[in-house]
Amino acid sequence: MNRLALLTCAAGLALSGCAIGPDFHRPDMLKTGSYQSTALPAAIHGTAGSGAAGAAQTLTAGADLSGAWWQALGVPQLDALVTRALQNNPSLKSAQATLKAAYEQTKVAGAPLLPSISASFNPTRNKTSQALSPVPGNNAYLYNLHTLQLNISYQPDLWGGLRRQVESQAAQAEMQRFQLIATTNTLINTLIVSLITQSSLNAQIEAANDIIATQQKLLGIMEKQFRLGDISEAQLLAQKAALTQAQATLPPLHLQAEQAHDQIASLVGTTPNEVLPEIPLEAYRLPATLPVSLPSALLAQRPDIRAAESQMHSASAQVGVAIANRLPNVQLSATPGQAINAMSQFFTPGYGNWSIGAMVTQPIFQGFELMHLERQARANLLAATEQYKNTVLTSMQNVADTLHALQDDSDALTISAANEDAAVRSLRISQSQMSYGDISPVLLQAAVQIELEARLTLIQAKATRYTDSVALCQALGGGWWHRNDTAMKVPSTDWRAAF
Repeated sequence: MNRLALLTCAAGLALSGCAIGPDFHRPDMLKTGSYQSTALPAAIHGTAGSGAAGAAQTLTAGADLSGAWWQALGVPQLDALVTRALQNNPSLKSAQATLKAAYEQTKVAGAPLLPSISASFNPTRNKTSQALSPVPGNNAYLYNLHTLQLNISYQPDLWGGLRRQVESQAAQAEMQRFQLIATTNTLINTLIVSLITQSSLNAQIEAANDIIATQQKLLGIMEKQFRLGDISEAQLLAQKAALTQAQATLPPLHLQAEQAHDQIASLVGTTPNEVLPEIPLEAYRLPATLPVSLPSALLAQRPDIRAAESQMHSASAQVGVAIANRLPNVQLSATPGQAINAMSQFFTPGYGNWSIGAMVTQPIFQGFELMHLERQARANLLAATEQYKNTVLTSMQNVADTLHALQDDSDALTISAANEDAAVRSLRISQSQMSYGDISPVLLQAAVQIELEARLTLIQAKATRYTDSVALCQALGGGWWHRNDTAMKVPSTDWRAAF
């Protein structure tokens, strides 16, 4: 009765398509979570007098993110470079090829679900001892033997272990897919940030050159005053030191700008010697409206969360594989064939042969290996589940950080703009006073240095506002669901559909 019940259960599993082990379910998260303890602000206030970087921005909760969100920056050259990077970047192409290989591997994993059939043909020339009995069929000691045979084998997936293995491999392929999407998002984000950084550095170089020209002009005036005896040599040397101090800011800025150019060239798939368009910082525009996805939407939008989910799915299926490996297994085989002396005898009645067999195997004792493999699979599932939860929480932190940065960096731009305005006015007054001899050169030198630092800080604050908007779009998932980053027709996400 026990054997009958076992066979009935196995037949039921095979016929129903069920598989042993846990069925995968995504953990229930982010139904009540929020990005911050207070309500999401409706808008980021702008900064008057700061140009396009000081524009106000509206935050729209629950709005969808465009697949080409970077077009909201309003720079056609940037759009062209992003398109070029998506077409030519070697890392992206490598990831796309890896994904294709992963999908093919899923097909390989499903092959054992179908019968295995192979054919063999073995023609031989034979000689037997004349002292032995005559060879049947031709009564000669020299004869030909042609053997044609089919080998057919099939393993019924009684417990669903093979199907769980296919499920695990399909989940691994999905993980590769979302890792490719994450790579694409990172490529786009890195390229745009590099372009904005390059624009910022070029603007800082221009500002430094303006200050250096002012310092050189001041040095020329002071040299005349020194020759006339109006100022001391110490004051003249102090101005020369101030000039060299301003000049010393240029080499690091040039180096960073050159490195940014080289990184941009690498990202778009070319060599550093190619001349690429350099975008003025004033050409950028802040997106007037920024979508803010609901926390629950991140589970579907963030590629790192989807990759972690696929890894957890794969680990869940491996538990079923480990359980099935501990249960009885059935192997069916059949070998029909023919053995003839002459080719004309093929398919002639009387020369056929065949064998049919079935083998049942049951692991009994392997040093507790299978038990420990099942425990290992369950531990891997637990680890993947906790890693998934950590990825979700990290994604929430990313979005929250970018939302804080949007407002705080807007405030910083307001302060920097006011500081730069005050520094410019102070420098003008100091220059006017210096022309009448009302202040010492030391005070003018200090005013020039303060104005340089204020201008550089303002330029950096403007660039930061653009990169904050870029960071938010990246943190929300990058809009990949409106693009096809895989460069191929994506197979069905249901692993059962392939078989």
